[in-house]
Amino acid sequence: MLQIDTLTKVYRRGTRANDGISLEVAAGEVLGLLGHNGAGKTTLLGQIVGLVRPTSGRISLLGRDPVADPAWARTACSFQPQAQAPLTGVTARQAIETIGRIRGGSRRSVRRRTAELLGALDIEEWADRTGERSSGGVRRLTAFCMAIVEPGSLVMLDEPTNDVDPVRRRLLWEQVRALAAEGHAVVLVTHNITEAERAIDRVVVLDHGRVTAAGTPAALAAGREMRLEVTLDADLEAPAWSLGEHRDGDRRTFTVAARDAHLAVAWAQSRTTRFALNPLSLEDVYVRLTETPEVHRDAALAA
Repeated sequence: MLQIDTLTKVYRRGTRANDGISLEVAAGEVLGLLGHNGAGKTTLLGQIVGLVRPTSGRISLLGRDPVADPAWARTACSFQPQAQAPLTGVTARQAIETIGRIRGGSRRSVRRRTAELLGALDIEEWADRTGERSSGGVRRLTAFCMAIVEPGSLVMLDEPTNDVDPVRRRLLWEQVRALAAEGHAVVLVTHNITEAERAIDRVVVLDHGRVTAAGTPAALAAGREMRLEVTLDADLEAPAWSLGEHRDGDRRTFTVAARDAHLAVAWAQSRTTRFALNPLSLEDVYVRLTETPEVHRDAALAA
């Protein structure tokens, strides 16, 4: 559905926001776009939806060029920007229904879909309250509903869970998966990596405008170290298999090579019943890739 080939964006003063980015997203897929602040994520989304013109490279959306036809791109895409939606003087229900109608939905279908989303995200209590009287989390959820009430073939969400409480974040991720199940392609920008790991199919990591890694969360973590978390009363020396250690009171966390996992478990079992051995999370992998991208780039791209 979406193909990007060596996309580059250089601003007037020489800032290179995107530097040769290539990626693709299929229908029914949720792609997580991860990266530190200033990594080029928002610039990339702006180019796809026709708000920012690339310096070089090519974008193909449903076989068409969104740069050449930005008006069409905004009908093919649904976009929740990073900034809060301007909701002063309008209620959540009015804002969602208005966008649905602008995007071509019938009055009846938009009203039905709006009611479904308000219920699914558990914000019916604030549906008829104006934006200035609503919390940041409710406004953020309203903006999410505005983006998906009449979704395009491609749905792009830039930090959709900012200010949202944990319970409703989980409800939001369920709606993201529902979009994919209906055949929409979803590009998701988030810093909430631990939660997003449950919702995404594949991840692309950006660092200083370049793709540092791409693949499924499992593929990026494959063959890497594991983490042993253990509670110990005694101050024991780190075992020989430990690749690193972090202490927090009586809680100790050891980094373990996957091949030595059996040694770590045997060591922990002989000293305590309070331990857990887990593979590295996507967040762990992301931190390592962005801390030392030159070391991991080739291996991660191969995965």
